[in-house]
Amino acid sequence: MPIIRVNGDDFFVQLDGPAKAPVLLLSNSLSSDLSMWDDQVPVWAEHFRVVRYDQRGHGDSVVSAQPYSMDQLGHDIIGIMDALGIETAHWCGLSLGGMVGMWMLTHAPERIDKAVLANTAAYMGPAELWNGRIETARRGGMGALVEPTIERWFPEQFRKAAPATMDRMRTMILRTPVEGYQGCCAAIRDMDQRVSIRNIANSVLLIIGSRDPATTPADGELIAASIRQAKTVVLDAAHISNIEQPAAFASTVLDYLS
Repeated sequence: MPIIRVNGDDFFVQLDGPAKAPVLLLSNSLSSDLSMWDDQVPVWAEHFRVVRYDQRGHGDSVVSAQPYSMDQLGHDIIGIMDALGIETAHWCGLSLGGMVGMWMLTHAPERIDKAVLANTAAYMGPAELWNGRIETARRGGMGALVEPTIERWFPEQFRKAAPATMDRMRTMILRTPVEGYQGCCAAIRDMDQRVSIRNIANSVLLIIGSRDPATTPADGELIAASIRQAKTVVLDAAHISNIEQPAAFASTVLDYLS
């Protein structure tokens, strides 16, 4: 489980699968860490060299001075790729990870082969929403955010049916450094990729959660309509679709990349 140094900052990275296989990069959501992919990695690692990392301010990666920007988060993964000697890779990012993926596809398209953008949006206003979450974290820490986040991520029926999974998600959220959460909230607040994504020429798959209240189906459809080579798959899920529909998510990505 190596620590990769990028411009003086440390990033926690985990590698799975054959060293000579095609690379699949995984990028996680706000308030999560690379463990959010635990259900999919055993499947994907049979076919790919799976590289997952904790976003800046999350998990065991650097917690730097805030606010962060999408440019900063994008350059983080370029630095990780360079440090690992990865010239090109497939991409799978969910929510914030999908936003970073869109940045990569517009600023470093030659580094990405096929890309999966799951439960994400090119713009997530208004700014007051994110300023409110930043202030809530300042006042009450991640404890004040954990239950609203769980309710936004998963529908009530799933929360009741999967208590052990919900406990795992709560632990992951509570482990997120407040400063890192706030920094990434600012990056999302200040992001607007609705125009830039029109220039994406890579092959892209949009995974949309049919019951996603955070990045809605309309958000996903806007991205799909803006990218010439975009395809769309809709899963019966809310926001963190790879946890709610682990097998369907894994097979959808594998079928697309294969």
